[in-house]
Amino acid sequence: MSDKPHQNLAIIGHVDHGKSTLVGRLLFETGSVPEHVIEQYREEAEEKGKGGFEFAYVMDNLAEERERGVTIDIAHQEFDTDEYYFTIVDCPGHRDFVKNMITGASQADNAVLVVAADDGVAPQTREHVFLARTLGINELIIGVNKMDIVDYSEDTYEEVVGEVKKLLKQVQFGTEDASFIPISAFEGDNVAEKSGNMDWFDGPTLLESLNDLPATEPPTDAPLRLPIQDVYTISGIGTVPVGRLETGTMHAGDNVSFQPSDVGGEVKTIEMHHEEVDSAGPGDNVGFNVRGVGKDDIRRGDVCGPADDPPSVAETFQAQVVVMQHPSVITAGYTPVFHAHTAQVACTIESIDQKLDPASGEVAEENPDFIKSGDAAVVTVRPQKPLSIEPSSEIPELGSFAIRDMGQTIAAGKVLSVNER
Repeated sequence: MSDKPHQNLAIIGHVDHGKSTLVGRLLFETGSVPEHVIEQYREEAEEKGKGGFEFAYVMDNLAEERERGVTIDIAHQEFDTDEYYFTIVDCPGHRDFVKNMITGASQADNAVLVVAADDGVAPQTREHVFLARTLGINELIIGVNKMDIVDYSEDTYEEVVGEVKKLLKQVQFGTEDASFIPISAFEGDNVAEKSGNMDWFDGPTLLESLNDLPATEPPTDAPLRLPIQDVYTISGIGTVPVGRLETGTMHAGDNVSFQPSDVGGEVKTIEMHHEEVDSAGPGDNVGFNVRGVGKDDIRRGDVCGPADDPPSVAETFQAQVVVMQHPSVITAGYTPVFHAHTAQVACTIESIDQKLDPASGEVAEENPDFIKSGDAAVVTVRPQKPLSIEPSSEIPELGSFAIRDMGQTIAAGKVLSVNER
């Protein structure tokens, strides 16, 4: 671990716009991937007739992904700049991976949006920008990539910048919080070094822009919230729930409560990377043991919090959702599966309260009969079994969710208020 402050960085954008190549290039330029590894990837890529993919290969190091030529999982990679220690959350571009994108982007503080100069704003560019905004990403760095393909043309660059600015305005993303950089991830222009091919651009390189990102305040002052990923039984210790601390801190000796299972006890030990620790904070992946809590008392999807300020369990909740794709229309009574933190619970949309204008966020219609792809709305939701979830204004880390049905992500949203049971 580095002494520098940490940032999670999402890399978003349309498929084939060069996200993986950019990530590979960043890791290479910051010394996170040694030269000989790149050489090995280059030979392998050329053998497969995919010359030019060597940086993407750094990320896509799963054999299956190489065969298919697409990024599937969210690969976590780390690199240092002068100011920060970054973890990259590489968000896949394909539609059926939007759920990964949601769980990935919701953990990110800032994002780099990759837009290819020869293609401009594409359908997923829109979707990802909208999601990034819904999920609370603050600053966007826009890398206009593949400048080498358009002969480093300033006119083409300005055209794409205009398109992206229009898109940002539509989803109310402050364009003053966005910086634009013409790059070639493949050739390395303006990534770590200023490019000699674009004398017309006098702004910072990509790495300089990453250095200039505002520092994020870790959510330590919020109450402890730790969604449970798995529950293990370990001989000599007993029941060990495992998960990632989203907010607050956990200390040995704390009294905690698991919701919605509604059991609790005193934290005996906390373990991180196979070493016992006294306490853990936001972003830490921990295993811990709680006195009096057995394997069958808790399950994945439970949230651990302080006994005197336990996680809220929703009878119903009101949420703002964005419908990304649905073959027909969504009406009251629809019951898809909601994915929130580590929980997956079928929930019924009890009422559609307002349809919003996705461009302005203003109310377009009260109590509409239905919503469809492309719509944003405020809905009231009733979980079919107990679900612990928090208003996104209070604990954003536990306030966002994806809605899935028929094997695909239908919508994404954030919780506005919780009516506790």
